[in-house]
Amino acid sequence: MSESMAVEEERRRGAFSSRRVFILAAIGSAVGLGNIWRFPYVAYENGGGAFVIPYLVALLTAGLPFLLLDYSIGHKFRGSPPLSFARMRRGAEGLGWWQVGICAVIAIYYAAVLAWAVRYTFFSFTKAWGDTPADFFIGEFLQVGDPGVTADPVAGVMVPLVVMWALVIGLLALGVQKGIGATAMVFIPVLVLSFGALVVVSLFLPGAGSGLDALFTPSWSALAEPSVWAAAFGQIFFSLSIGFGIMITYASYVHRHTDMPGSGLVVGFSNSGFELLAGIGVFAALGFMAQDSGQAVSEVAGDGGVGLAFIAFPAIINQAPAGALIGVLFFASLVLAGMTSLISITEVVISAVRDKFELGRVAATLVVSLPMGLLSVLFLGTTSGLHVLDIVDHFINQFGILLVAVVSMVVVVWGLRALPVLAAHLNDHTSVHIGLWWRALVGVVTPVALTYVLVDAFLTDLRTPYGGYPSWMLVTFGWGSAVAVLVIGFVLARLGWRDPWAVEAIIDEHDPSEGAQR
Repeated sequence: MSESMAVEEERRRGAFSSRRVFILAAIGSAVGLGNIWRFPYVAYENGGGAFVIPYLVALLTAGLPFLLLDYSIGHKFRGSPPLSFARMRRGAEGLGWWQVGICAVIAIYYAAVLAWAVRYTFFSFTKAWGDTPADFFIGEFLQVGDPGVTADPVAGVMVPLVVMWALVIGLLALGVQKGIGATAMVFIPVLVLSFGALVVVSLFLPGAGSGLDALFTPSWSALAEPSVWAAAFGQIFFSLSIGFGIMITYASYVHRHTDMPGSGLVVGFSNSGFELLAGIGVFAALGFMAQDSGQAVSEVAGDGGVGLAFIAFPAIINQAPAGALIGVLFFASLVLAGMTSLISITEVVISAVRDKFELGRVAATLVVSLPMGLLSVLFLGTTSGLHVLDIVDHFINQFGILLVAVVSMVVVVWGLRALPVLAAHLNDHTSVHIGLWWRALVGVVTPVALTYVLVDAFLTDLRTPYGGYPSWMLVTFGWGSAVAVLVIGFVLARLGWRDPWAVEAIIDEHDPSEGAQR
């Protein structure tokens, strides 16, 4: 591909206007709901302060190396995951569509959590959940019934869910820079300010110190437990948005001569810094709640996740001085963090459809987002929405994201032998030299670590059916969703490209006459 053709393709697909915009967009994708409600609990449950050691090891040996692998694939081969993998080897295209399918499923249920957070932002002003936040969330708000699937609508969820999808569609239709980039430029600074304010307010609550002691007091014996190290690798992997197409897609929108390794370091450490900030804010608030209720921090912390956000925090807000302010800051932060992540997840699907079928930005956005939004409203806007979300989220994370990450890494490293080419590409424009250390980590350490996490999760689910749900629900929404994205992905790979030359046309800066490595 000539330089003029490269400029034309960049104009057609879209591009971030600068490295700074790309970094903010990538941070926006990485910093999501999991940073706020998952990391604090995972750290607390796995050694407290001692967890910092396996966490940093996982960041340096798996998180950042995998992030750079995603960057190198997207930046060199200039496409969505299907196009980038197809340009490496036509037979590898199915891996890209597998990642796209995973993103589509995640977006469908992720939007529902944002809809909840939007409602709870407004609930915070009046503490509408009353004295029993758990009963309000499960009963009055979500109207959760027995496990099963119903068509009974919940207007309080459906309406904000429709609004959420309308907003996402509008922003993505604007394009890479005017939509994704501009949103990140506004949302990320506002997120840092709002969550920073929440942390400051939480630190001045009575009992905040006991919460921080509970989080940071090290349990050194935990370092001898394999499960603690597995938790660290799992947390890093999920929180960086790596392995399922987002960073490949975003890297394809970056100008050719950008320092990608340097950008990766900024994104990786920014994400970890926000997780640490989240841990401080959340456990300072939990310390207050523990002191106020006369309970231990472990008792008020619950099991993290949805319960922490929508049950434990409203209970804190009820009792805390300036509770309404804490509520608005907390739930608004969830909305901001979740919105930038949802945009990035949905963009993977849009980008793939655009590349494959040569559609315009607005047309591809509507073709992709309207069906996803409809499924989101139908399955998550009902009284069975929480059950469906819980099952799909567990299985698509464990046996979708983790599995495709391990498989794609092994294929790229050992099947296609692409690491030397990708390392050379990263080294063309960078202040951080990528050497044999990166190839060793990506080729051996990271896949071995993630395989252990994957196998451990698989054996756990075989021993104990997840969540006590009926077997038919686990098979349909759990194992079914994980298998469906795999099968559908490789079926889509069999379809022809609207423009067959698109697969052949890549930029090789060492030899412009060469196409993809075959």
